[in-house]
Amino acid sequence: MIQLYPASSRHSGDLGWLQSNFSFSFGDYYDPDNIGFGPLRVFNDDIIHGGKGFGAHPHREMEIVSVVLKGHLKHEDSEGNTVTTTFGEVQRMTAGTGIIHSEVNPGEEEVHIMQIWFTPDQRELAPSYEATRYDIAKAQNALLPIVSKQSGEGIAHIHQDLTMYISELTPGSSLDFKQEPNRRIYISVIEGELKLGSGEVLARRDAARITETSELQITAEQASMFLLIDLP
Repeated sequence: MIQLYPASSRHSGDLGWLQSNFSFSFGDYYDPDNIGFGPLRVFNDDIIHGGKGFGAHPHREMEIVSVVLKGHLKHEDSEGNTVTTTFGEVQRMTAGTGIIHSEVNPGEEEVHIMQIWFTPDQRELAPSYEATRYDIAKAQNALLPIVSKQSGEGIAHIHQDLTMYISELTPGSSLDFKQEPNRRIYISVIEGELKLGSGEVLARRDAARITETSELQITAEQASMFLLIDLP
């Protein structure tokens, strides 16, 4: 089953210094029919203005991933980590038994991030943080893993049975994705337009939630970048 969620279906918020689009219930947006997709609980598309950001605040029992698309994002936390990341880098924070952190834009230009939260596969983990760098050139016409329980070079480790891929497809190119049966696929188009093998078309910022389909063909209608998450 393939369920399409156009960009216009997201809940939008504007705080002046922050423009957000929520794909799942978050903050003041609550829909009991849109709490999550498997362990995926938050998928926020955020633009933070220069010199602004999220001040120190606590988290517990969540795996939090930030994928920077533009600009710079500075992270500080109660474990003593201070790191600034940009495009081509990923932040993963395990909130576990409790952590306090802040995320701010230290520059003058906007920072654009995808903020993605997952429930962990076990509770009461020790809080931790890491920042990893990937080679976007390796994502051309391929699925490049950037977050996974099976961590490796350029892959942030996460405490959940999932893998997040990034891909850049040239116009007209295709790739095939296969996963084990009885799993889920989440696709979010960052830029461009994709066509799935069964005919569905996803434009910029559209998403698809896919179940009962372990093989998927993805074709670029134009130059495209997207995230694909293989979920339990």
